[in-house]
Parts: sequence; structure tokens; C-alpha cells
Amino acid sequence: MAWTLTDDLDAFLTRTDEFLRSDPVAHTVPLTVIDTLLGKGPDLRGDVLFGWWTHAGTVAATFLRTGSYPAMLSAMPEQAAWELADALAGHAAAVSEINCPQAVAGRFAEAWTSRSGAASEVAMRQRLYRLDELNAPDPAPSGAPRVAGMGDRDLVLAWFGAFSWDGGHATIDPAVVEGRVAKGCVTLWEEDGRPVAMAGRSPTVAGMTRVAHVYTPSEHRRRGYGAAVTAAVTRSARDAGAVHVVLFTDLANPTSNAIYQRLGFRPVEDRVVLTFTWPRADAAT
Repeated sequence: MAWTLTDDLDAFLTRTDEFLRSDPVAHTVPLTVIDTLLGKGPDLRGDVLFGWWTHAGTVAATFLRTGSYPAMLSAMPEQAAWELADALAGHAAAVSEINCPQAVAGRFAEAWTSRSGAASEVAMRQRLYRLDELNAPDPAPSGAPRVAGMGDRDLVLAWFGAFSWDGGHATIDPAVVEGRVAKGCVTLWEEDGRPVAMAGRSPTVAGMTRVAHVYTPSEHRRRGYGAAVTAAVTRSARDAGAVHVVLFTDLANPTSNAIYQRLGFRPVEDRVVLTFTWPRADAAT
């Protein structure tokens, strides 16, 4: 039983593809990140680090970190969490922020603090939802959905950026946004011919798509547009063949959690975003 770390995407995919696709809902982020990276080519993938943990010769846990995004940890047993902390000893910069199942958070935080001396803090608590049966918003707002096209590029880029700013998230690569528009993965809600809300989704991988970047400008909020455009992009995903439609919420926002549950999304697992800081500026070198 041991971790293998690499910056070779092909090696990571060869070893972990079956494991990740065995549960596309729980592994939604690694699957969509890999899909995005494969579309970029080796020279444009940036700073990456991948890892997998094997038990009895079979992959049983994964680690993935790309660019400035939090490292993503899959579910794993306690032994794997402690061994991951040891394996990452020479990669402290990759562990400044992690996103992991709630059951893993305490184990890894203890292991990494013991190994590195870094202090951990909970930055966000998230919940992963999966669609059961889609319910139309009731009451429905005025207006109608339409799929965004390349003529909407500037608006969509601005709204993706505003979503990231409002939520304190890393800014998404404009090329990724443009790719989603080109694939019909961004839906706008319009009233009187004017866009008033937006929802995006990932391209479908292993039968799964993830709704994300649901955004309504402040002047159009509290009118039901966000729920309506979420339902619309979800319906379009199902119509396009997606078997699993998932999304994440911030548990600190009870309004969005209630809205998505009314639309038919059901909880799957809770996750935690942890940040790590060191007592000295040179401690992470």
C-alpha cells in the first residue's frame, strides 16, 4: 500500500480511470478536470500534481491538484491519509488548500499538521447534490431560457468572473468558458429579450455533468431567475443524455441549498475546504 505521485496526466489516467468512473458522482471534479486538461494538450496544462493510492494492487484513493485550485482528495481510509501526508512532504505548496470529503478532513489535517507543522482552518463547508427528479420552479418567473452562443461571449465571461469574485473562487480560464459556450453548456434566462441570469455545466463525462456558475446580477435577484435557469440547464443536460446531474453548494448559504432541494437535488456527501498556514514564511519551502 503506497502513494504514487506524478505530473504525468497520461500515467495518472491509465491507473485511475476505472476507479474514477466507478463512481462518477463522487468523483465529479477529477473527471471533469481531466477532461479539460486532455483538451488543452501537454504544453498548456500548467502546474499539476496527481496521485493514487493502491490497496492489494487496486487503486483505492486519488489526489489531484491543478494550478491555483485546491487539491482534490477522494474518500480514503485513515492509513491512506497519513501516507499521503508523508508522500507530499516535498510538495508543501500543493497542500496550501485542499478539498476533501468531511470524513477525510480531520484525518488529513492531523496528519499534515503532524508532518509539516502547518495549522489548518476550515475555509468552506460544501454539500454535493445529485438530481433525483427535476421539479419545475413554482411559481415560475417570467421569461424563457436559451442556450448561450459565441455572440454572448463577453457577457458570459463577465458573469463567470463575477461569480468567482462573489464566491471567492479561483478565476476560471477564459478558454474553458469559451469551450463550454461552444459545446452548448451555458444557459441564459432572458426576460423581454434581455439576459437576467446564467447557469453553466461541465461537458458530460462518464454519464455525469456538473451544474456550476449559477449567477444572477444583483439587480435581478430575488425574482426566481436563478432557480429557473438552473432547472433549464439541468433539463438540457438530461435531454443531451446525462445520467447524473450534480452540483455543489456552500453550506453557509441556506437559501441556495433550499432552492436546489426544491428543484429535486438530493444530498450525496459533505466536503470541506481546508487551508494550511505555516508559522514561518520559510516553513513551506
